[in-house]
Amino acid sequence: MKKFIIAALLILPMSMFAQKFAHVNTETVIKALPEYTKAMDEVQKMSKDYQDELARMEAELKTKSEELEKNPPTVDTIRQRKEQELQDLYNRMQQFYQTSQQDLQKAQQEKMQPILTKVQNAIKDLGVAGGYVYIMDTSSGIPFISETLSTDVTNQLKTKLGVK
Repeated sequence: MKKFIIAALLILPMSMFAQKFAHVNTETVIKALPEYTKAMDEVQKMSKDYQDELARMEAELKTKSEELEKNPPTVDTIRQRKEQELQDLYNRMQQFYQTSQQDLQKAQQEKMQPILTKVQNAIKDLGVAGGYVYIMDTSSGIPFISETLSTDVTNQLKTKLGVK
């Protein structure tokens, strides 16, 4: 009887501290959300608009450069002015490119933030409801997760967010 009580006292604390772990692939969940598709379409449209404008500027630079080569001005001051115009146009193109890249990054971050917040909140809800100690994101490059000791909650997260 004494051995039984001692065994129970040793086993009881281990069972009380049993921890549940889960993992999820947020990348597949996020890409399945309609909000993600809409946000990426908007960013792609914005990117195309920037690319079109940059192509227009490049064509203008090329045209003016070819024109200067075909019909070089005989007066040095006019030639210098035309060369300066070309240099200014080139500088504007570079500035436009840098600004457009920054704008695209900012737009993507702004459009993704509500989506990420929505997914994070759903993961927290799953964690609380399932009694999980940790829910690890496998899309972030975790080298190993034991699938026998960890539950995959990706499908539960998709269901909670209403995606297939």
